[in-house]
Amino acid sequence: MREISPVQNWLLIALVIAASGVLYDMRFYGGHPFVGATFALFIGMPIIAFERKVILRGLYRRMQALPTVTFFLAEIFVYEILMSAGFAVAGLLMWWLGTFRPDRWIDAVILPFDTFLYALAVCALIIFVLRIRELLGRDIFLSMLFSRYRKPISEERVFLFIDLVDSTSFAEKHGDLRAQQMLSSLFAAFAEPVRKYKGTIDDYVGDAAIISWPLERGIKFARCVNCIFEIVSAIEADAENWLKTYGQVPRLRAALHGGSVITAEIGVDHHKITYFGDTVNTTSRLESLCKSLNRSVLISSDLAQRIKLPETVSAQDLGSHAVKGRGQSLGVIALVKADNRVASPKLHASVNAPT
Repeated sequence: MREISPVQNWLLIALVIAASGVLYDMRFYGGHPFVGATFALFIGMPIIAFERKVILRGLYRRMQALPTVTFFLAEIFVYEILMSAGFAVAGLLMWWLGTFRPDRWIDAVILPFDTFLYALAVCALIIFVLRIRELLGRDIFLSMLFSRYRKPISEERVFLFIDLVDSTSFAEKHGDLRAQQMLSSLFAAFAEPVRKYKGTIDDYVGDAAIISWPLERGIKFARCVNCIFEIVSAIEADAENWLKTYGQVPRLRAALHGGSVITAEIGVDHHKITYFGDTVNTTSRLESLCKSLNRSVLISSDLAQRIKLPETVSAQDLGSHAVKGRGQSLGVIALVKADNRVASPKLHASVNAPT
């Protein structure tokens, strides 16, 4: 599936919003495409930026903690302010340029109620689509939309299994409800790094998360490796808040492996895209090795040889290990931050060797 850059994504959203403004202007004001598109962009883009946490991120996070009804009302209030400000800026700009000259100057800066309702409806529709895409993951959303996996297909993918260490003991000490709250916060911390490195959170299984990439996308720029270390860094950077809220900082175990899988859309009332094959099972077994080998992040040597590791990550060859359910042993490499452990030059060169 072709990658869409963040810039292309924003351009597509802007194009949809501008087109909605052109349609509105043609329907009610006789057709001034530039005026309609300009007003729509100035009204709609701040709303999308707010929803995507580009602007007023702290306010949005505080609002998320509110009860659902209160959160909804707070969003409408923020929308009204952003839309009114955007309309006023656009109106004054076009008044100054001479492209928009209403009978009264105040009409250029006061957002009409019918325009507010129309803009709210358009933004709500766009946000709904974006939320569904975020809920399912971009790849899964598009794959289901176009029925890509209605018939099972064979493809190559990279899998990242992440498991929370000592979650059982935390639940025994603080209770299941508190443990679930901690897991929710932890999985929320995964979202931004996964989005940044173009991965998909495929599933949550107990206290573990399963993240995947199409193979070429995952190994490009070492995205799958950068993703796990950015997750770890984000948790470490927020250590004080974790200690204050839960009394401890989460520790993770993670494993990376890639190869061929069968991908299929299954289910009737509840549809899901799932993966079958030895690659998924091997990644799970590799994650289990983290505990016995006393390592936080492991990667199969087969996958590591296809990745040029970032300079911030070092590798240590741990040799071959028997993996339950696999007929042959698996080459295993431990990954750590470069400032924690420096790998030998020979190993680092071999892992980074191009294929």
